[in-house]
Amino acid sequence: MNTAKMATTAPRPAAKSGTFKIGGEQPVHRLGYGTMQLTGAGVWGEPADRTEAIAVLRKSVELGIDLIDTADSYGPYVAEELIRETLYPYPAGLVIATKAGLLRTGPNAWVPCGRPEYLRQECEMSLRRLKAERIDLFQLHRVDPSVPAEDQYGLLRDLQREGKVRYVGLSEVNVAQIEAARQIVPIVSVQNLYNLTNRKYEDVLGYCAREEIGFIPWFPLATGNLAKAGSLLERTAQQLGAQPSQIALAWLLKKSPVMLPIPGTSKVKHLQENTAAALLELDDATMKELEQLKPEKPRA
Repeated sequence: MNTAKMATTAPRPAAKSGTFKIGGEQPVHRLGYGTMQLTGAGVWGEPADRTEAIAVLRKSVELGIDLIDTADSYGPYVAEELIRETLYPYPAGLVIATKAGLLRTGPNAWVPCGRPEYLRQECEMSLRRLKAERIDLFQLHRVDPSVPAEDQYGLLRDLQREGKVRYVGLSEVNVAQIEAARQIVPIVSVQNLYNLTNRKYEDVLGYCAREEIGFIPWFPLATGNLAKAGSLLERTAQQLGAQPSQIALAWLLKKSPVMLPIPGTSKVKHLQENTAAALLELDDATMKELEQLKPEKPRA
């Protein structure tokens, strides 16, 4: 099966990834798109090829993707502005998820900031940049350890009550943090580092599955040594006529019905390849074989 070719001919291949209802209400196709790579080096500044970045956003919608993940810190601000410039007025059913809670002081520099007044400011600015009346999914990018967690969750609750935010999500959290937040505000999604070779948050995925909370794995294509010649992932990809990255995404999609991968890229070609992962069907034997891969050591 040449899935890259199929992606260019199959209508809206992302629709083949299945559907998940955010908050039990808003349906989205499970394979989405993440915009971090639309910015410059170090997730800083303008993209190297602005025309291509705009083409990627347009093509994502054409391919059936209706969940686009972004953040105020991507650029900063660059990704949100590109989304507005390219996709506004937004197609019906398109869900734009953004995040706040990380200050940017330079390329590859990320500093948690969960002060309620800052989170409120960034929500207001994201609304302006996206030209939206309400943010579909507003996620706390990090829980700031220097600010009482209940103050951060309480601000998210207030924004929701005020109608500025429809749904609330968290990022890089453990089960205890999710439960604490849910005592204050409904949580519909969790965005944690998770991929085929890094399953540190297996318990969080299990919790989300039981509670029907969307699990958004970031860094979903960190296949590392698995993509090298002779690796198990490459052999599986050759057998299925696919790319190793497509196997990694197909594995995520089959792993759990609450899984919402958001692979990012700045190239239309790679976007098409990634979206074609929704056309792959991994059988139980292949899943079992992939599950036996030794995970890499978790990042600090």
